[in-house]
Amino acid sequence: MMYIGAETMISPMGASTEENWKSMLANRSAIGWVDQVGLHHEKLPLARFDALTTDRRFHSLVFDCLQAVSQAIDASLLWHASTQVIVSATKGAVDDHLDRPFDGVMHPLQKAFDLKRLPLIVSNACISGVQAINIADELVAAGEAEHVIVIAADLASQFVINGFQSLYAISDKPCAPFDIARKGITLGEAAAGVVVSRNRGIFKEEPLSLLAGYSSNDANHISGPSRTGEGLVRAVRRTMARHQKQAADLDLLSVHGTATQYNDEMEAIAINRLGLQNLPLLSLKGYFGHTLGAAGVLETVATMQMLRHGVQLKSLGFEKLGTSQPLNVLANNKVKEFNCFLKTASGFGGGNAALMVEKI
Repeated sequence: MMYIGAETMISPMGASTEENWKSMLANRSAIGWVDQVGLHHEKLPLARFDALTTDRRFHSLVFDCLQAVSQAIDASLLWHASTQVIVSATKGAVDDHLDRPFDGVMHPLQKAFDLKRLPLIVSNACISGVQAINIADELVAAGEAEHVIVIAADLASQFVINGFQSLYAISDKPCAPFDIARKGITLGEAAAGVVVSRNRGIFKEEPLSLLAGYSSNDANHISGPSRTGEGLVRAVRRTMARHQKQAADLDLLSVHGTATQYNDEMEAIAINRLGLQNLPLLSLKGYFGHTLGAAGVLETVATMQMLRHGVQLKSLGFEKLGTSQPLNVLANNKVKEFNCFLKTASGFGGGNAALMVEKI
């Protein structure tokens, strides 16, 4: 069995998993209004840290997250030659280090924590986080590492905001995934981390079971999703088949849900093709904004808290369904013990990824 645990979240809603969960349970959002941002130096909704300075923000997030994760396991594992750290991000420190957006962090991170291996980087648009967890599973299963620590971080930097604005993808109000009035994404920044291992004893808190999955590419468009959801269907179908799961074995879908017209429609089509349309579903973008390369890990961690506490949270921002295919989007918090969830991600370049987590 592969275990996943020692999870942590750092976001504008809190510096710890506990603080973030308390805010989520109250259906609070990290999204607020920020002045003088974007191409036109306007006021936009963003989920942005107030306390972080403009210099070395990515550096600080990665370091703080690894420190928090290390406190949830035997910290000496960081010094073992059998431990690998993976950092998941989309743009990293691109605003501060245009020539080397990742190199300026990885070597100092290795030195500061006395890591025996240089951290690996997974940067594959918005599926990076889910893909990084799946890669962690592969490394352990292949005997390439005994324990893998996955750290994910990204920032709502000026570079990123400008890029999404140039695609007319940013909403002028807080995002509303799957809602009929949705107008696009709201960017966010956060860090999150998990540990993947076959050794149950390394976790200070009882871990969960990781049912790692697959990624795919729909080869449709550099930024637009497939019209048929084919790539996402293949990633989910293979993931479920690998672990011999049927729709009846799943209790919750934690989907990508960016609140753009095309992404939400694509996911609705794929979910119906998979026969999962009746399962409770939520997007976490209304809580954290779209945190890009951090989203897959952050949202896996957040959904793990729902699994641990027996609560399925409402999909924040959702009021009335706005997709052509039916979906069971959670409009209110639901107190319910459940056993297994499916997490999906989709991203630029046609990428899709999936994994599942269940109670032991």
